[in-house]
Amino acid sequence: MGNRISSAVINFFIRAVIGMALIFLINTCVLPADSSINVGLNAVSFLTAGSLGIPGVCLLYGIVCYQIL
Repeated sequence: MGNRISSAVINFFIRAVIGMALIFLINTCVLPADSSINVGLNAVSFLTAGSLGIPGVCLLYGIVCYQIL
């Protein structure tokens, strides 16, 4: 039981770190500097990327794109 919980926690943090790195790379390298489509690096982004992974990062960008419509 303890091994299963520690595996889930490690998996969450790996997904969260990769998601935050992906958000940082998209904000700096892919999008123009004066773009309003930037997703912030904060606790909500960390939790979303950690729980949902790369689809969570896509969800965050989709929400931001929807807000500027």
